[in-house]
Amino acid sequence: MQTTTKNTVWIWTIASFFAFFVFGFSDNLKGATIPAFLRDLDFSYSVGGSILLGIYIGFLIATLLTGILADIAGKKTVLLIAAICLTLGIIGFSTFSTFWPLALSMLVLGLGLGAIELGANNIIVDLHIAQKAKYLNLMSVLHGLGSMAAPLYAGFLLAGGYSWRQVYQGALVLVAVMLVYTLLAKYPRMAEQKSESISFKKLMKTAFTGDSIWYYFLIAIYVSTELGIGSWIVEFLQTQKGLAVGLSTQMLSLYFGLMMAGRLLGSFFVERIGYLRILLLASLGAFVSIALGIFGPPEIFFFLPLSGFFLSIIFPTVTAAVSDQHTENQGAILGLLFTFAGLGGMLGPWLIGVASDQIGLQLGLGACLVFCALMIGALLILLTGQKRNMA
Repeated sequence: MQTTTKNTVWIWTIASFFAFFVFGFSDNLKGATIPAFLRDLDFSYSVGGSILLGIYIGFLIATLLTGILADIAGKKTVLLIAAICLTLGIIGFSTFSTFWPLALSMLVLGLGLGAIELGANNIIVDLHIAQKAKYLNLMSVLHGLGSMAAPLYAGFLLAGGYSWRQVYQGALVLVAVMLVYTLLAKYPRMAEQKSESISFKKLMKTAFTGDSIWYYFLIAIYVSTELGIGSWIVEFLQTQKGLAVGLSTQMLSLYFGLMMAGRLLGSFFVERIGYLRILLLASLGAFVSIALGIFGPPEIFFFLPLSGFFLSIIFPTVTAAVSDQHTENQGAILGLLFTFAGLGGMLGPWLIGVASDQIGLQLGLGACLVFCALMIGALLILLTGQKRNMA
């Protein structure tokens, strides 16, 4: 990146941070509203999970395409597209009542979320080269703050007699602020890399060399875990642990609050401890916490939201590790990484919903333990490869 002014750096750092707040808020309304949504429209867990699948299909599509778009048309364009998709998706989801229109609305909403994921991460990597892991974790704190605020906001409105539709419509205020800010702010040409001539054959060869495939696998399994818990924790705590609506939505807020706290704390240590070592410690902590929260006695249900603290640093730290490995066509490479994240997000909550219809919600949510075990296995392979390369 060529030199640019401090003011411009902070204008777009704020834009990225706020976009991630909107991302966390808009994405995690679903966990708090899904019980009311299922009851209102008389949907089963499988049908509800299949509708939620739309958001992750959209996320996957967006991250695959907007990575290339960011390299060609610029990061500002990606964030503008994100705001437009969020607006259309929220309006559609809060209006329709049948399966396909709802699923399509979720897909459009997912396009917006995926565009934020790619666009904001690209901006931070572009503007904060020396400390990108720190700023990626700090940006993710804003995602955690939005994710924590969403269930508190939704629980307050639902307890006050408002419908899940009105809960979603309220999020349009935040999206409008994001749209106007991004539209008015000027992304400096000097900070934009010149449009790269992308050879897809070369890109694919570069993208799947070395340890890259294990990072793709790791981020897919991680997102399956994070979003699986985020999507189903409220329903699980209400039906399996006997918590009231207010307390169960507060536990979802606690889950994301601890995720936010973990990312804030992790931003000061991640580059000192090392990417792979801290990722392994986080995965082990998440496994233990999820196991106790799901299969322990009702009195220790709080271990389930506690898993958010351990899961917190995984996504931004994997992003930093992959961006260190690839400097050429970085937007496209990160887009591919986030595509795998979208694939994990698409499959995780859906698999839990389908499994829960067959074997019960407790065992269905227990799939997150399998996901954590796979993360640990992938990290052990990466650590072994790192030690071999250093020998």
